Amino acid sequence: MEREVSFCGWKADKDRSKSLSENQEPKSGRVYTMYHGAHLNNATAIINTGFLPSKDGMLGPGVYVSRNIDKAKCYPLKTDVNDKVVFKLRVRVGKVKKIDCDGHPLLRSWHSHGYDCAWVPPKSNISTIKSGREEDCVWDPSRIEVIGVACCVDNDKRKGLRRLVRSKLKNKGSDCDLCHRDTSDEDHDIQPCWECKEQICPFQGKHVCKSRKFRERD
Repeated sequence: MEREVSFCGWKADKDRSKSLSENQEPKSGRVYTMYHGAHLNNATAIINTGFLPSKDGMLGPGVYVSRNIDKAKCYPLKTDVNDKVVFKLRVRVGKVKKIDCDGHPLLRSWHSHGYDCAWVPPKSNISTIKSGREEDCVWDPSRIEVIGVACCVDNDKRKGLRRLVRSKLKNKGSDCDLCHRDTSDEDHDIQPCWECKEQICPFQGKHVCKSRKFRERD
């Protein structure tokens, strides 16, 4: 008996390189998911216009983020949980410098040595990080994009902020409507599916053909 099956569509395996555990060192030039805790009063402005880098900090000026969501939930410090929001971010880390101890020679001067991001691994020997959790400092806020609202106690405000984020992403001209990735760095060859003729992008996570045909022949 011979059997012939024709089909189209796919489901892609997740790219684990974008979902590091907090103890994995980020690779220069990659894009990673991270988090940032902010005051609700500043949430709309952050979504609309981006982050304002802090003028100072443990790692010097920059935007402080972390892939550890529990760390992000702690910020801003001394702020009631009802007044906090945690943003989910897409971060283009650029060139990364590892800072893992007090007195590191580039602790606050890493950017002047050509680095775009400083990374503090978890349980590093830095006395000011009492929790021992992972932390990152990004020099240029344009490398950071808000892609979601991870935490917000106020349900109505959470829904409103999420709608604003979705609207912002949808209206961003450089994002692909199908895979929602930034097209400025990649060639997106949009073509119709050979079976159902629906527009598909090679970077989509999956495509389920709407007119799949299976044929068996004895």
